[in-house]
Amino acid sequence: MNVAISAVDLFCGVGGLTHGLQMSGINVVAGYDIDEYCKLPFEANNKTQFLSQSVSELTSQQLTSIYGKAKIRLLAGCAPCQPFSNYTQARPKDERWSLLSHFGRLASEVRPELITMENVPDLARHSIFPEFISTLKNLGYHVWHQVVYCPDYGVPQRRKRLVLLASLKGSISLIPPTHSKSQYVTLKDAIGSLPRLQAGKTNKDDPLHKAAGLSDINLRRVNASKPGGTWKDWPVDLLAECHKKDSGKKYTSVYGRMKWNELSPTITTQFYNYGSGRYGHPTQARAMSLREAALLQSFPVDYQFTSIDEVCSITKVARMIGNAVPVLLGKAIGDSLVKHISF
Repeated sequence: MNVAISAVDLFCGVGGLTHGLQMSGINVVAGYDIDEYCKLPFEANNKTQFLSQSVSELTSQQLTSIYGKAKIRLLAGCAPCQPFSNYTQARPKDERWSLLSHFGRLASEVRPELITMENVPDLARHSIFPEFISTLKNLGYHVWHQVVYCPDYGVPQRRKRLVLLASLKGSISLIPPTHSKSQYVTLKDAIGSLPRLQAGKTNKDDPLHKAAGLSDINLRRVNASKPGGTWKDWPVDLLAECHKKDSGKKYTSVYGRMKWNELSPTITTQFYNYGSGRYGHPTQARAMSLREAALLQSFPVDYQFTSIDEVCSITKVARMIGNAVPVLLGKAIGDSLVKHISF
C-alpha cells in the first residue's frame, strides 16, 4: 500500500531537492527561502508555492497550516552550507549557523513523520550536527546519516554530500546506489550534445547556454591547457603571480580543463569563472556555460531559471545552480522515503 507523503522544503532555493522529491511521487506543498530570485524558477518548474520567509522566523503554527490534513509529513531541507564548508571554517561563526538549530526547533514543535536534510560533509565535524541528531533521537526518531557520493545515484560530478534521513515509523536508510563505477554518467554523456559556444556568447535557441567572457590572457591560457592537465603545462609567460609562490603551487586544478570521459568537478557558485577551478571546457576555449552546469547538477534540459523576456545574469543564475541540491540526489532521497513508508 502506498501512502502519500506531503513535504515542505526549507531553504528550497531554485528547487533541486523539490524536483527530485516530486520525481519520486512526493507532494511538495511549499518551499521556503529568502532568495526572491528563486521564486520564479521554483514555482515555474515545480508547480507549487514559494514562500519568502526566513526559517528563523517560521512558526510551528504556520508549518502545521501548510501541511493541512496530510497523514505523512516530510520536513526537508538543506541549510546554507557556507558556514560549514572547509573554505570558510576559519571565519567567525555567522548567523547562518543557527539555521540548523531552527530546523531542529521546527522538528521538535511539529514532529513530522519524516525528516531529511543534506549538507556538506564537513558539517559532521561541528558540534551542531550531533546536537541535531540528539534532538531527533530524543523525540523518538530513527536516524540514519552518511556521506553520499553523488555519482552513485547518476549525478555526473564528483560531489559528496552528507545526507540525513529520520523517521518516527521505524529504521530508515538511503536506497542502494543506482550506478556502479562503470555506469557513472560522464561529462560527455551529460553535456556532449550541446551546441558549440564561444566565450562571452549566448546560444540563440537557449538563453541559459551562455558562457562568461575571457580576458586576452585567459583566452591564451585556456588554449594552452590540456584536458585534465594543469597550469604547469603552460609557457612561463602565461603563469599568474600566485603560481610562482610556494603557497599557490599546490592549487593545480585552477585554470584547468575538464576531460570528456570523466566526471565533472563539483559544481560551485563560481563554475562560470575559468580561474576558479577545473571548469574549462574540454574542447572549446571557454569556461562552463550555465546550461552545462545545470545539466551536471542533473536538472532537466528544459528547467527554466529565468523568465522568457529576462536578460540572464550569469552571476545570479550561477549562484542558484551552484547552491542547488542535485536533482537525482533528491530523487534518491525521495525514493528512499517512499520505499520506507510503502508496505
